[in-house]
Amino acid sequence: MPGSPADAGAQPVPADWDAMLAAACRGEGVSTVFQPIVDTRRGAVVGYEALTRFTGFTEGNPETWFRAARAHGRAEDLEVLALRTALRSRPTLPANCFLTVNVSPDLLSTESVREVWRDEGDLSGLIVELTEQARIESYLALEPDLDRLRAAGGLIAVDDAGAGYAGLRHLLAIRPSLIKLDRALVEDVDRDEAKRALIEMIGTFAGRVDAWLLAEGVERVDELDALAELGVPLVQGYVLARPAPAWAGIDQDVALRLAGRSTPARKRVVRDFLEPVPTATSVVEAAAAFTADPRLRSVVLLDEFHRPTAVLDADASQLGVLSPGMRVNLDTPLTEALNRAMTRDAGTRFEPLLATDNAGRYTGLVRLERLVQALCEDSG
Repeated sequence: MPGSPADAGAQPVPADWDAMLAAACRGEGVSTVFQPIVDTRRGAVVGYEALTRFTGFTEGNPETWFRAARAHGRAEDLEVLALRTALRSRPTLPANCFLTVNVSPDLLSTESVREVWRDEGDLSGLIVELTEQARIESYLALEPDLDRLRAAGGLIAVDDAGAGYAGLRHLLAIRPSLIKLDRALVEDVDRDEAKRALIEMIGTFAGRVDAWLLAEGVERVDELDALAELGVPLVQGYVLARPAPAWAGIDQDVALRLAGRSTPARKRVVRDFLEPVPTATSVVEAAAAFTADPRLRSVVLLDEFHRPTAVLDADASQLGVLSPGMRVNLDTPLTEALNRAMTRDAGTRFEPLLATDNAGRYTGLVRLERLVQALCEDSG
């Protein structure tokens, strides 16, 4: 998993890459460090990115290693080793924190990478970041593996939004849960109005598709202040903390600076409109609930990880017709939730929304009429 050291642009030194890669793929001289990801509103660590280090070799640049692995036909072996090394620390991940790991998109469909996810089982709290180590040749070909990851509880992140091939088409096709801003956009954002405008645009898009926005490579306090003012929810970079063994904290002065910022009046979010609705794990169980309570309007079907899979109403249960519903995060602002709902097909546009927490677990139902009524009250 590539890192971002200062010498990332250095040329590879002459080396016996076949021997070095063979040793690294056995786990020799390879370790993982973790860089904190911070909530700009609270100044608290909410996640960590796993980064591979090659401390047992004279060549230490991760990008050089992963380029060499690809050139020598060992990309799959090295990335699997990096994933497994990073995931060894996952059981001790602090509560209420997520972990991000990197993988090249062209390796998602390899059996050895699939085996990594199978061995992990429940992927809740894990974010799989698609890197730029290889171009995406077919978004359609990616879908089965992305669907498997999401079904197991994992989330998808897009690396370096605003740079390279990770453009608008990339974001629309992948529909990630986490969008990472490229360092080139973050650098000197406090001095560049054009960069601020572009970050605002990406932030608006992220809100509409219920994704988190993460600015990486934040190296100066002024950059951090500008990103917080723009409402970027997550940040990562040397000004907060350098990559370190699990699980380091962040600079306390910077944390207090973020936490002490004056914030505007709180906007109403999806969690303010939750309606408790009975749940079931099968259509048969849902039908029994409707029979037991004739006044019941809806039942939400859940999978084994307590994630919503569909909404079932009393009439549909008779026909076996399911609506997949639309999922929104608990902290999605009211207006963003309505905007997302209005992008649905006409036949499903006014169906209720399924509210979920950051791990994708079901928390309640939100009916569109309540959101519209609240919006009218706010504008009145």
